[in-house]
Amino acid sequence: MRTFNDLDELAKATGETFGPSRWFDVTQDNVNQYAHSVGDLLWIHTDPERAAKESEFGTTIAHGYMTLGMLPEIMRPFFEVKGISLAILVGLDKVRFNRPIKVGSRIRGSGKLTNVRILPNGCIYAMRVTVEVEGEPGSVCTADTLSRLTA
Repeated sequence: MRTFNDLDELAKATGETFGPSRWFDVTQDNVNQYAHSVGDLLWIHTDPERAAKESEFGTTIAHGYMTLGMLPEIMRPFFEVKGISLAILVGLDKVRFNRPIKVGSRIRGSGKLTNVRILPNGCIYAMRVTVEVEGEPGSVCTADTLSRLTA
């Protein structure tokens, strides 16, 4: 993890890439828990037997929004800024799901710091996060995130 002494130091890192994160297992149990928590119980996510028979993917897949929900954990080890009391996600701009994440896969992410806007009591920074699946070429998800840091 990279440590910045202040927000000006963070701003000077604009254009730099952070990560990759550690690998995360995408299990059927994780997907089922997510499905039940948001009420999206579509068989492509929750019924491995049916998905094996009827899906073009041959297995169940993670929800796209579940992938987005994992971004904070993926991004957590990228960097820290000293003197920050709160860090929150404030939005997403462009998001693309390039292909589904099959249950049983392992994913990780990296991020490119694209902008830092200094505010009176903190900043808002933009990062393009790219998620990949172990052993597969290219990305499965790209998301432009906006996060606020409060001093």
